[in-house]
Amino acid sequence: MQTQDNQRKIYIRNTKQWVPVTEDVYLAYYRPIWRLQKEAQKNGQCVCPKSKLWACNGDCATCEYRAAGNTISLDAPMENPTGEEFCLLDTLEDPDGSFADVLVDRLLLKQLLDELAERDPEGKRICELIMEGSSKTEIADTLQREFGGGWYKSKAVYREKQVLDQLRKRILGL
Repeated sequence: MQTQDNQRKIYIRNTKQWVPVTEDVYLAYYRPIWRLQKEAQKNGQCVCPKSKLWACNGDCATCEYRAAGNTISLDAPMENPTGEEFCLLDTLEDPDGSFADVLVDRLLLKQLLDELAERDPEGKRICELIMEGSSKTEIADTLQREFGGGWYKSKAVYREKQVLDQLRKRILGL
């Protein structure tokens, strides 16, 4: 929208008026709006016809041309950069959780790992590897390097099950 004196105009949606501005102000005002607009169009969230793009103010929440587009459910499975699966729901803070509960759980875990270290060093190492997110094969390879012996995937899976059952019984008092 250029006028004869080489000035641009910005449309103010709230007042429904055109305001003449310089080229720099025009670009500074519209560039963030265009960026949002293109991103929303790419994700199917903007279905504004081309003839109405001039009226866009970048406020998609109140726009009549807003569409649902590509939305993600909080419990949809996703992958992090290391390939581990998680969902967005897992990243939300538990409103019922308290610092005291977390502290008690951490102290209990430390006590269990210390007790496990005395009774079963391999079991403690298996727990540490599980907490690091190691695969069954990686656990077997690590145990082979650190403890020697015939560690292979099926043996590591069996020992992992034994150790976790042992901890479960200790925690639940079974």
